[in-house]
Amino acid sequence: MGLTSNTVLALAIIAGVLLFAATIWFWPKLSGRTGRAVLGRIGLLLATQLALFSAVGLAANKSFLFYGSWADLLGRETSIGKVVDHSMSSKDIKVVDKQELDVPGGGKPQVGGQILKVAITGQKSKITTPGYVWLPPEYFQPQHKDENFPASIVLTGYPGTAENLIKGLDYPMKAFSMSKAGKMKPMILVMLRPTVAPPRDTECVDVPGGPQTETFFAVDLPQAVTDTFRVGKKAENMGFIGNSTGGYCALKIAAHYPQTFGAAAGLSAYYEAPDDPTTGDLFHGDEKLRQRADVLHSIGNKKPTGTSFLVTSSEVGEPNLDGTKKFVKLVKSPDRVSSIILDSGGHNFNTWRREIPPMLTWMSGRIQA
Repeated sequence: MGLTSNTVLALAIIAGVLLFAATIWFWPKLSGRTGRAVLGRIGLLLATQLALFSAVGLAANKSFLFYGSWADLLGRETSIGKVVDHSMSSKDIKVVDKQELDVPGGGKPQVGGQILKVAITGQKSKITTPGYVWLPPEYFQPQHKDENFPASIVLTGYPGTAENLIKGLDYPMKAFSMSKAGKMKPMILVMLRPTVAPPRDTECVDVPGGPQTETFFAVDLPQAVTDTFRVGKKAENMGFIGNSTGGYCALKIAAHYPQTFGAAAGLSAYYEAPDDPTTGDLFHGDEKLRQRADVLHSIGNKKPTGTSFLVTSSEVGEPNLDGTKKFVKLVKSPDRVSSIILDSGGHNFNTWRREIPPMLTWMSGRIQA
């Protein structure tokens, strides 16, 4: 039974309920002051608490996929894996594995597309990080063999994993289904987490003397994508998508690199880099660098070039509503801005699942092959 299986979660919940019932039932019999009664009460309370905490922890892990297996949880997954050089590899992107989409005929890439597990190395930043690439079925079909495709970088939040974008938010399946239904154009998705120097949260900033994260996402990654796959090199060919921290990165980098990204979508994005123990000192007293990392300052001072932005929030449940409204007001023509404002929705996967389909349709209309 795997760590993320429904069976393990159900057993933990049942154990918690049964132990709670047992505590209520046996409490009168253990109400004495004898050592045996005291130990009995302690044992029942401790067992009940452990079962309840286990159920909550398993539910949270199943939702956010912090750990993929028991070995991962216990720290036994230490190897970086064997790199297998497949035909679609390049000097910057190495294909480690391939996955099929669970659809009828999905064993054939020209029918179900393909998910590539990759290791990406930045030539300038010298950063190497894992990720996934979704290639739509059309990419493999003979009639499209000489055609380019639009591509979008997709980032999860901190401290998420790239797997969240596949298992939790279903990006490849949504893109496959919507493209098949004619609701979006076939699009390549390059899926990563923003944490390229774990466990530090670098907020897509070029940290003085530290990880050059902005350079990786804004320069190295687009170059690696266009060198490896059939994607054009113009801004109109590439978008940037993210949720939470990933959304902040998407909006900020698209504002600073309009020559690279024609559109950016920030789902539940915030607009200023935090300063906490997870980030450390990102700016080292450099006020210009701090301002550069402020999305509202950046968009207010951006020279309009025709970049398209999409921002999302909720009237109830999201802390970014005021910042989102300010962002919308700051965008100047010929840049364009759109928004999704839900009546209610928290900072969580359920909210993002409601926003991803219309966002993909929007992105499909903003970038092209």
